[in-house]
Amino acid sequence: MKDLLLYIFAWWQKATPGTLLWTRRYGELVGEDEFGNRYYRTRNGAVDPTLGFERRWVLYNGYAEASTIPPGWYGWMHHRTDVPPTEMTYVPRPWQKPHRRNFTGSPAAYRPKGAVMTGRARPVVTGDYKAWTPGE
Repeated sequence: MKDLLLYIFAWWQKATPGTLLWTRRYGELVGEDEFGNRYYRTRNGAVDPTLGFERRWVLYNGYAEASTIPPGWYGWMHHRTDVPPTEMTYVPRPWQKPHRRNFTGSPAAYRPKGAVMTGRARPVVTGDYKAWTPGE
């Protein structure tokens, strides 16, 4: 029962039934990224009269987190380019790192030395800092 209610009402878990129906009726699959996210646009690239351009949307594979969209698809989603990454022959530069999602709020988040969540002691202050006080 819980799974059914999550499916119907929880848009952040996966696509809701309304989104799936909209996608089936008006959408055209453009491609899929390495994370399993599926990208759609209005059928035949039709221009939406209310927007003045074609609609583009993504159905996330699992939790709806925008940082899981790779850079190439991000550019296509935001109309920076009209050619989806599936139709491009882009070779990444040797210095480019693979895309990773934003880990803020998760156990894998970056925590600097002295952060409360690391459990380590704060580094000793070197004395090169003088705190400001009003009236100085």
